[in-house]
Amino acid sequence: MTLASAALLAMALVSLGGCSTVEKLNPFGPATPKTKPTELSTIQATAELKSLWQASVGGAGEYVFSPAIVGDSVYAGARDGSLSRFDGGRQMWRVAAGQIISGGVGSDGSVVVVGSPKGEVLAFDAATGREAWKARVSSEVLAAPVVADGLAVVRSGDSRIFAFDIADGKRRWVFQRSTPSLSLRSNVGVMPAGKFTLAGFPGGKLVAIANNNGAAVWEVTVALPRGATELERVADVTSTPAVSGTTICAAAYQGRVACFESSTGNTLWSREMSSSAGLDMDNRYVYVTDDKGAIHCMDRNSGASVWKQDKLAQRSVSRPLALDKYVAVADYQGYIHLLRREDGAFAARIATDGSAIRGEPLRMGSGLLVQTTNGSLHALEAR
Repeated sequence: MTLASAALLAMALVSLGGCSTVEKLNPFGPATPKTKPTELSTIQATAELKSLWQASVGGAGEYVFSPAIVGDSVYAGARDGSLSRFDGGRQMWRVAAGQIISGGVGSDGSVVVVGSPKGEVLAFDAATGREAWKARVSSEVLAAPVVADGLAVVRSGDSRIFAFDIADGKRRWVFQRSTPSLSLRSNVGVMPAGKFTLAGFPGGKLVAIANNNGAAVWEVTVALPRGATELERVADVTSTPAVSGTTICAAAYQGRVACFESSTGNTLWSREMSSSAGLDMDNRYVYVTDDKGAIHCMDRNSGASVWKQDKLAQRSVSRPLALDKYVAVADYQGYIHLLRREDGAFAARIATDGSAIRGEPLRMGSGLLVQTTNGSLHALEAR
């Protein structure tokens, strides 16, 4: 996003939550990049992305959708309110929520939870698709809810975090913190981490929230706002953090990539880098997609650079997904690219339906699952 286009969007968009006057820069615009994207060149494949199954769930429209994976079951939604369950690619049920759905799906295998532009939270029985309960948050729901530890945790567009009991939808707690007057309108959700919920916020903050009472356990700074204008000082955490063992890593737009010790929040290392797409990690490396579409690999212990793959520049590249010997990313034309873990070279590429993959690729078994803007699910195996 250029500063000029961001400024125009900032003037045009305001937060929909309550009486808030926080302005939101908007990533929910056209999927085609404004800057000319790099053309794809022919690669010499050294691996294979094999299609396991495909299914259609309905288009995303102006929203960003991601499915939920629980065991062999996949739960996916669409803008028109349709919600589906697939087991091994076979559709088990499809129901209509009765209203527009505006974000991804969350599930723990017992309930399936989605949100609406009007701030409604809708829960369905995972086995049958029957409606279980309804609740409400303070503004639009753009992110996939998280269902874990007996809670459905929902982030509203005004950056409040709501926790509901999965049994009856009763609200357990609400977490909120002060935010800058200008921030990115983002579909970032939250990340479960045992008895905590991790949430990134405008202003470059990452907070660990206790599931039992909604209190902040610790708060750390991923990035500090810098610059002379409010626009230059936007430094928001717009992607979910990555958690592995006792390490948590997060990235901020116009800010840094940083890793922390999970129990205390102590900083392990940080690097200057702007990323709105996000990161992933494995036992050796941290992988980050920067805002120009380059994928970086850094040493997990020190943050030192290992490799950089910049041949997908300006292709609206997704968050990376670490897959054993490979790293997968998706782009605005629906291509999925497989990079070699050790050097970042292209190992394989596969096309989906030609529409953008705007949500995060999700790990499924030894492979991955993506949902396209046109509404197709693609389950793939990397080998």
